[in-house]
Amino acid sequence: MQKKTDAQLPMNKKKPLVNIPPVPAVLLSIISVQGGAAIAKGIFPVLGAASTALIRIGLSAVILMMVNRPNLKLLTAKQWKAVIPYGICLGAMNLVFYLAIKRIPLGLGVTLEFVGPLMLAIFGSKRIVDYLWVLLAAAGIALIAPWGNKGIDLIGIFLALAAGGFWASYIVLGGRISKLMNGGDAVTVGMLFATLVVLPFGIGSGGLGQMTPVLLLLGIALALLSSAIPFTLEISALRQMPARTFSILMSIEPAVAALSGLVLLDEHLNLYQWIAVALVIIASAGATLTAKKALPAEPVI
Repeated sequence: MQKKTDAQLPMNKKKPLVNIPPVPAVLLSIISVQGGAAIAKGIFPVLGAASTALIRIGLSAVILMMVNRPNLKLLTAKQWKAVIPYGICLGAMNLVFYLAIKRIPLGLGVTLEFVGPLMLAIFGSKRIVDYLWVLLAAAGIALIAPWGNKGIDLIGIFLALAAGGFWASYIVLGGRISKLMNGGDAVTVGMLFATLVVLPFGIGSGGLGQMTPVLLLLGIALALLSSAIPFTLEISALRQMPARTFSILMSIEPAVAALSGLVLLDEHLNLYQWIAVALVIIASAGATLTAKKALPAEPVI
């Protein structure tokens, strides 16, 4: 009997695109995002928020389609019902966050966005120890936030909080879709719908008229580092750990950003900010340790 190729297998039976333990997968995802953020910092002032989001998501979709080549005809009705909202949430999360940091400082935007995953961790927790990690992470994020700034744009704050809500929804939907589809296929198909969400805003902003070959190359790197690679790693991790543990572990991202700023941009932190970094790292380490005893969510197939 002829052995089926990977492309011919049902989407929930294919081999995972990546086979990395969940904790290293999340950490690599965070590092990748920070590399992409450095590239976006150069693109954002030229193309604008919406067009940068479109370049990031659209090129990610193209790259993932070329690499994964999912057979859309094999998707079941149950898989379509799961992957469409996952993709919509993915696109909205990125677009709204980019629009938020156009109005408010990046540090404040990242901090406010983390409210979503932290609230998800609190509401999804059933053990006292999980609340401890959430409290430590929340304390660290509070210390990082520039609460003393005056004249902060209220619309920007609302958009950052909305991005946090989409992020929490992305975690929940990602956990569900990871039980129904192969991770690579789920991210690829989801990215197609994310592109449809961002497309009208990216075109309407007019930023694409400033595109040059150099910016296109930077956009490809941005797509790989900020979307294609981390989202694939994250959905692989969500197959193997509870959503609340994933949420707490992702709180290490502000700490990685602070360290990247110190090493790459010579951005020095004050004492309170280093304490914040330490609290976030402790919370993330604690979540990693308790994750070994936590079982993944039951499949919904």
